[in-house]
Amino acid sequence: MPPRANPPSISVDNVDLFSVLVRGNALRQGSSWRSSRGLVALLLVALFTCVVATWLYVTSLDSDITETLVSQWELVSPQPRVYSVQCSEDYENYKRYPGCTPQKCGRAVTDNVVTREEAQVLRRLAERGLALAGSEGGASILDLHSGALSMGKQFVNIYRYFGDQISDVFTQEDFQLYRNVRGRIQAVIAETFGLNPALMYLTKPTFFSRINSTAAKTQHDEYWHPHIDKVTYGSFDYTSLLYLSDYGSDFTGGRFVFMDQNGNRTVEPRAGRVSFFSSGSENLHRVEKVTWGTRYAITVSFTCDPAHGISDPALP
Repeated sequence: MPPRANPPSISVDNVDLFSVLVRGNALRQGSSWRSSRGLVALLLVALFTCVVATWLYVTSLDSDITETLVSQWELVSPQPRVYSVQCSEDYENYKRYPGCTPQKCGRAVTDNVVTREEAQVLRRLAERGLALAGSEGGASILDLHSGALSMGKQFVNIYRYFGDQISDVFTQEDFQLYRNVRGRIQAVIAETFGLNPALMYLTKPTFFSRINSTAAKTQHDEYWHPHIDKVTYGSFDYTSLLYLSDYGSDFTGGRFVFMDQNGNRTVEPRAGRVSFFSSGSENLHRVEKVTWGTRYAITVSFTCDPAHGISDPALP
């Protein structure tokens, strides 16, 4: 029989080498795992920083808003949402008209007076009219009653300046819808405040507005200053805003802010939404600067003084 081979011996050097290889592999795996964990931690920190920064930015936009009276996504129907406030003493300094002068004051919002489809038609009317000219700054107006239209840094009479072209811009149906909507707004204000609608008169200025983020060029573009309608315009007793575009999708900024002693309260525009209020100093207010997009609305104002009443507009 051939001699049997002895099993190979394993030297201490081979064992040490094997141990070194195993230990080195483990160290590399541990280092790789620690590197991966460090990368994940870094990504989590970055994500957290972004979230905090976004939250702080959004919070800063709303830092002066104490309460949102009505959000854009809400549907206020069928009854208006009414917020009563104490009438200011200002009314003691004005001639009183029984059946119209505010006996109770407040602010209200409804989405049940004008449909979104009607608001879209009125917005297209405003777009066509304002496309004829427009302000160089961020705010442009179109007043169908007086014919005033923003043009550069001035105003022109749209009926005289554009003459026969007007019949290509507006239709009788446009004006009829405008008059119908005005009548419905007047009716809901009268019902809400307990007034005789026959003793309320449309007054000036009543107008379409288009606001965007373009820098102001004249004082007419600075729409964001706090003011009181009764002080600014004199004839106003009740003010309403009919919104023709949506906050958050058509534009950002541009919310309507009531400035009360104990905080600011806002109404977020929604196409077809009507916000209305008594015009005295109990309803000091402003509009936020529009930061993106375009905000369309109609201001419709009413007086108790027949001497300051105006007629509905009509095509020449």
